Amino acid sequence: MPTIIQTENLTYAYPAEEDQQPVLALRGVDLAIEKGSFVVVLGHNGSGKSTLAKTFNGVLLPAGGKVYVEGMDTCDESLLLAIRRTVGMVFQNPDNQIVANVVEEDVAFAPENLGVPPAEIRRRVDDALAAVGMSEFVRHAPHLLSGGQKQRVAIAGVLAMEPACIVLDEATAMLDPVGRREVLTTIHKLNREKGITVVLITHHMNEAEEADRVLVMDDGKLVMDGTPQEIFTQVDALRALGLTVPDTVDLLDRLKKDGLDVPLTALTVDQCADAIARAL
Repeated sequence: MPTIIQTENLTYAYPAEEDQQPVLALRGVDLAIEKGSFVVVLGHNGSGKSTLAKTFNGVLLPAGGKVYVEGMDTCDESLLLAIRRTVGMVFQNPDNQIVANVVEEDVAFAPENLGVPPAEIRRRVDDALAAVGMSEFVRHAPHLLSGGQKQRVAIAGVLAMEPACIVLDEATAMLDPVGRREVLTTIHKLNREKGITVVLITHHMNEAEEADRVLVMDDGKLVMDGTPQEIFTQVDALRALGLTVPDTVDLLDRLKKDGLDVPLTALTVDQCADAIARAL
């Protein structure tokens, strides 16, 4: 599979206060993300996962090493617009991304600023809202929507730019379970049906269950990289990093330690129930 995002020995340091040393947030990250994949990045607060996400479309530029988006160097200022058209960002608080008083005007904002012709903007707005299941809210005021609905509008605003990749930086952190489910269903559908590459930064372990790949960050380094089954079977290693595991794996791990022969690879609720039933 072709690579859409690649980092080479990537480092990033936040500016230090006077008489203090800069704090390294990323320490030599080497990473390649395949086009069309669904990747989840996990890590505790301060692990570097959100910093890493912001380097993917030039919000933050490397202090050392390189980030390439479809071969484009994010440090090349002349390529920044093309990079941000390729990789769209959705942040934690949708209120910070919604700029208009009507849903359709908000979704149209980025294409208008890119000089897209009006007829094409109309098509993109309609397609983007349909893709996130928000067509019926086209003329609603965003501030009257629920948190999950607002985040879906924010995703539609990114989709209207027709990116090849969407990076969601803790985009479900402020949502209730219903809102989280709405957003996760939307991005899985975009990945599956439109082939959009998705990079989801999260601290909710259960959101990684259906990913193609899980990356685990700790102290600015990439410390684990594999399928959900490969990562979540390493229960003790994850706990040593200050992380939990999905509820299903936690239950299976406790049953296994009590002598029940169950696999830790049964991640979903249905798989977990089947595994326990077979073992009893």
